[in-house]
Amino acid sequence: MKKIAVITGASSGLGREFALQIARHYKTVQEIWIIARRTDRLDNLKKEIKEISDKTVRVLTLDLSKQSDIDFYKKLLERQHAGIRVLVNAAGFGVMGHVDKISYEDSVDMVDLNCRALIAMTHISLPYMTYPSNIINMASSAAFMPQPSFAVYAATKSLVLSFSRALNQEMAGKGVTVTAVCPGPVDTEFFDRAQVYAQMIPVKKYFLVKPEDVVRKALTDAYHGKEMSVYGVAMNAFRGLTSVIPTSVILKFFN
Repeated sequence: MKKIAVITGASSGLGREFALQIARHYKTVQEIWIIARRTDRLDNLKKEIKEISDKTVRVLTLDLSKQSDIDFYKKLLERQHAGIRVLVNAAGFGVMGHVDKISYEDSVDMVDLNCRALIAMTHISLPYMTYPSNIINMASSAAFMPQPSFAVYAATKSLVLSFSRALNQEMAGKGVTVTAVCPGPVDTEFFDRAQVYAQMIPVKKYFLVKPEDVVRKALTDAYHGKEMSVYGVAMNAFRGLTSVIPTSVILKFFN
């Protein structure tokens, strides 16, 4: 049985970085499936991976907001004699702005991709996970508390965090660990799309971190079976703050 890595949202940002670092460091992985909507970017990523690794790379141009594409992934797994060594659910997006200013379509699409697709990909993949194996779900530090002007996105990431922590407990003793990755602002294309209706708070620019560092820590934490991966002193401090100060108090500073 060949062991594979499955990475959604692989065309850019953290998903792309996960693909590159897994190609370099996961010696037990023989094949990498990279999933996203943009074929040209996936093809370029495949070339990059082949320059640093001898692993087989399978490009899957899929839109995980479409049930038909999720069904295609399910049928492909059924046909392949493969075991999933690592699943990275990195597909997702966020849009900033007050809920009454964001389009209905953008709000619902965030829930659909960030939550429904992630749960679907996880559910479909579970029967094929090897022993041992890792599921890595992209949450966010926004999951730690409600986020005015980022309300829907933060809510979706709260679901990802809660789902991941519960699933990690359910998988205990079965050789599958689930790690929720909760970064703060990351220097990727994320904010190019996010700032359609509102601009990022200027102070957040001072907390931007490199995707390479976030992914490196996430893979290390997943290897050690941690249920959560939070990169950087600032975001760990924020997490601690939200655990000891009532949310209602913190939210007053957003007004």
